[in-house]
Amino acid sequence: MPFGTASFRLAGFILWPFGRTAVERPDAGPASCVGNVIWLVFAGWWLALGHLITSIPLFLSIIGIPFGWANLKMIPVSLMPLGREIVPTDQEWGAR
Repeated sequence: MPFGTASFRLAGFILWPFGRTAVERPDAGPASCVGNVIWLVFAGWWLALGHLITSIPLFLSIIGIPFGWANLKMIPVSLMPLGREIVPTDQEWGAR
């Protein structure tokens, strides 16, 4: 069940990454650490590598630069999604 929840959290963050960021939850316990190790071995490396490879061609065009940054922003969440929470930021995306 936690892996399904993490998958939907990732899907929502990938669908609209602008104006939101991932923070670690303070109430995450040792179970999320064990789950993150399992996730990292079976799915995390491939997802992070996919985001990294996809961001490279996006940076080659002016229109794709924001999407390239969004792909790079998703790498930590793709590696270890359990124990993280997606929260809105107070600033506009271009103001950072």
